[in-house]
This record gives sequence, structure tokens and C-alpha cells, in this order.
Amino acid sequence: MILDIYKDALEYSAKDWKKLVILGVICLFSFLLLPVFLITGYNYRVIDTAVHGVINGRDPLPEFDDLIDMFVDGVKVVIVQVAYLIVPALIFLIFAFSAGFLGGIMATALLIIGGFITFILGIVACLMQQMALCHMAYNDGSLSKAFAIGEIKEVIDEIGWFRCIATYLGLIIITVVIAAVVTAIIAAIFAVFGLSGFALGINATGVFVFGSLINSLIITFIVGPYLSIFNSRSIGLLYSMQI
Repeated sequence: MILDIYKDALEYSAKDWKKLVILGVICLFSFLLLPVFLITGYNYRVIDTAVHGVINGRDPLPEFDDLIDMFVDGVKVVIVQVAYLIVPALIFLIFAFSAGFLGGIMATALLIIGGFITFILGIVACLMQQMALCHMAYNDGSLSKAFAIGEIKEVIDEIGWFRCIATYLGLIIITVVIAAVVTAIIAAIFAVFGLSGFALGINATGVFVFGSLINSLIITFIVGPYLSIFNSRSIGLLYSMQI
């Protein structure tokens, strides 16, 4: 079932390359901060489509319309994301602050323990956060439903904690692998051109610079948007397994 989710999400994310580019353009201006909410709002629409859909369905990618609504949804998503990460962050700060009063091995040991606990809590918090967004989408965008911890826990219980965590960790691995492979392929192509230029006695520094630029553009306009949609779709379909 988990593999079916990945297969569906990988195919779904590549349905409309024009929308990937549009999302990439918005990402390009994310340094202005406001576009960030449009990005999170669009990914929320992907989640909304998934929680009301089925695996291997024929759901289309969401449209870039009603931008004000998309922006508002994006703000709600960011609020949920920040809220769920507060606890792991506070736990780490407590350990770090406590380690500041110690010295040597004790401080190092405390930081290692704090880091490990924070890592575990971080994974749980991220999973809860993703399920919270799905729960909010399934309940017509009700922000309060994103913090209905009892209901969200019941959802995860029904799906299975192991299945949820395994799916989430799988998403991280797939995301890293795809990004790394695409980057490596592009780097290898331009490395061949560059080395060929050096062999012919040509200064190929510009080739490597151009390759880095192309790599950045592809990651920004295609790979990044593709992976964000892939992750949102996968989490939404995972949530739908308990319905």
C-alpha cells in the first residue's frame, strides 16, 4: 500500500509541467516572504485533493486561482507547522541551556541526549503536523481541527504508527535521492563538457559556472515544486487510508 502511494504521488506530480514552472516562479520570489504563503497554500490544495480522493485516481493538479483564498490557506498552514515544532525546539533549548551550566563530558553527553530526544520528538511532531494539515483539509479547512490532538491521534492509530512513520521516512529518503540524482546527472554532463574543454586547451571555467546555473534553475523551477507536490500528495493519500 505504501508503494502504491509513492507510485501515485510520483505520477500525479508530473501531470502538468506548466504548473510546476508556475510554482517554481513563485518559489523564486519566496525571499519576499509573502509568496511563501502562496506556495504553502498551493501544497495545501494538493493535500485537500488527496484526502478527498483515492490512490491511483484521476485527480488533476489544483489550479492557481482564488489567490486570496490560497494565501489565507498558506497562512494557516504555516501557523500549524510552527505550532507543532515548538515543543521539540523548546526541549532542545532546555537541554542546551542546562548543558551551559556544566562542563566537559557532562555537557557533551547532555547535548547528545537532548539532540537524540529532540530528533525523535521532531519526527513525531512532523508526522503529527502533516496529519494535522490533512485533518484540517478533510474538515473543510477548520483551523481548530488541526489542533484536535485526540482526533489526529485516532487517525494515526487507525492507519498504524509504524506505517505512518515508515511512509514519512520513505518520503524523506525519496526526496533526497531524487534531488541528489538530478543534481549529480546535471553536474556530470557539464563536467564532461568542462573536462573536454580543458583537454582541448580551452578555458572551460564558464562551462562549470553555466552548469551550476542550469542546475539551480532546474532544482528551483522543476525538481523543487515536483517534490513538494509529491510529498503533499503522499501525506494526503496516507490520511485517506483511514477513511
